[in-house]
Amino acid sequence: MNKKVIKYLKIAVVIVVVALLLWVFVINPLLTFKGYESQTIEAAKRYYEINARELPTGTRVKTLSVQELFDQKYLKEDFYIPFSKKPCSITESWVKVRKEDNEYKYYTYLKCGIISSTVDHRGPDISLSGEEKMTLEVGEKYKEPGVSSVVDNTDGKMDVKDVEIDSSEVDTNTPGTYEVTYTAYDSLNNKTEVVRTVEVVATLKNTVKKATNKTGVYTGLNPNNYIYFSNMLFRIVDIDGDDVRIVSAQDISSVNYSGIDEWLEYFYDNLTANSKKYVVKNKYCKDSLNDKNIETKTKCKSYTDNINAYIISATDINNSVDKEKNSYLYPGSINWLANSANKNEAYAYYHWFFTTLNTFKTFDKDVNLGISPILTIKGDTLLIDGDGSVENPYSIGDVEPAETGAKVNTRYVGEYLSMNGRMYRIIGKDGRNTKVIALSSVYDTNGNAVKVAYDTDSTAKVYNPKEKGNIGYYISNNASQYINDEYFVTHTIEVPIYKNKIKYGKEVDTKEYKVKFSAPNLYEMFSAGDAHQAVGSSYWYINSSRTANVKAAMSDVGTMFYDLISDYTANGVRVVGYLDEDCSVVRGSGVYDDPYVITK
Repeated sequence: MNKKVIKYLKIAVVIVVVALLLWVFVINPLLTFKGYESQTIEAAKRYYEINARELPTGTRVKTLSVQELFDQKYLKEDFYIPFSKKPCSITESWVKVRKEDNEYKYYTYLKCGIISSTVDHRGPDISLSGEEKMTLEVGEKYKEPGVSSVVDNTDGKMDVKDVEIDSSEVDTNTPGTYEVTYTAYDSLNNKTEVVRTVEVVATLKNTVKKATNKTGVYTGLNPNNYIYFSNMLFRIVDIDGDDVRIVSAQDISSVNYSGIDEWLEYFYDNLTANSKKYVVKNKYCKDSLNDKNIETKTKCKSYTDNINAYIISATDINNSVDKEKNSYLYPGSINWLANSANKNEAYAYYHWFFTTLNTFKTFDKDVNLGISPILTIKGDTLLIDGDGSVENPYSIGDVEPAETGAKVNTRYVGEYLSMNGRMYRIIGKDGRNTKVIALSSVYDTNGNAVKVAYDTDSTAKVYNPKEKGNIGYYISNNASQYINDEYFVTHTIEVPIYKNKIKYGKEVDTKEYKVKFSAPNLYEMFSAGDAHQAVGSSYWYINSSRTANVKAAMSDVGTMFYDLISDYTANGVRVVGYLDEDCSVVRGSGVYDDPYVITK
């Protein structure tokens, strides 16, 4: 056999092999698929012979799913994807019938893996006018942007008026995410659905405008202007430019006027990292005033530099007073204002106890009075929850609650804890231990406040956990009678000691002791009480002086003792302790009404 013949034989073999491959992998599967299409159409015709009343009239199109044909036994043998045991999709496959030239014409679409019918099965392409995602403020009217064009692959350009628009879900009075649905059909009733997302939001600034009748300033005794920020309860003061000012609803601690600026840096450092992202540096009023103008001043002339936090001024209070002379900014104690009177004195807002009288009064700048910081936060901050009431304050989602099992030492300053029926609040950390303060003073089993006084021979009553008769000794050795200490660890504390007056950052000495419980530090977070708690028992502070009768204590009526304290004065016990590093969260969200329940 010559080479030429061999060559032709090889070519013939290749052709035969290719033909066989085409038959096996292309032609035969297509023929099988075409057989499926024919069976489907025949099944649909049998269906309509029995259900003739369902045939469409006019130009309408009737769609019959292949699923239904199988369910009603018009199709009995499954369709399989070639070379597999997987069935064709009967949910995506259909038969459509339409009357054309007085005869019913059938169109079938089958999907079998990569093989599908060539009949038109795509709906029109809908192009929306405007953005696919819209953002509206609560109360703002939704204006439908409409459709810019509708084009079908077989019908060509269609009338945009034929698009069905459903915006019934959009409720612009309620924050949330809503959908507007646009639906179009081509001549073969192929459907296309496009969705526009409409997010209805409540920004802080616009919420304040609405609540204050566009004045931007809250007035009166009890407006719904509470907001929870960085695990603390605040009151909204007003709109300042594009942003909003808020003031703490409680005294965070007490401090001498001359130490306020430095203390505010400590306060700001204790905000959560995420909360700080919302804070805007601002200028705050610091006018020097006198008794003649302090009650009438409503405009400020002197301001601080741009800073993170400050305290409210008499101007803020005067602007918050309504026609009946009421204001939500009236304090429950004695609070410093940002207004000096002279070199040695500054103004505080003073509540005369057992009366309704509130007034401005000057105090020596070296005494320790309540301090409620004011901050400015971004006006475009979104409110995600709350109605502004004290029971349901506004929330911006700046702090995520702990998950079950999370270690307490991973949580944040300001969060509330519950242990053995007693409430605490996180005030700091030392290494892996979490520092907490009890929300209230200690009571005995009869419900009476535990009161103790210094009973030592020393002239200077310096806090000392090792000296019998000392309040430090009593707290360290007796507090466990009233408080379950199973979650607390012995820890080294520093006792600040002052030469004369007790002033922030002016201690002349410190002493270290190992204790399980101690008195709170006058200048630490939440040492002045809690916004949710009524005024309760007095309590001693850890701060003390070498000068006789100079001690730090909170009175029964919730104000600092700002004069000398007698050696015979008895005050209550409010404890501070450190939680074991193994303490973890069982449940709760860390707020006052739902504190973390702790286990170890």
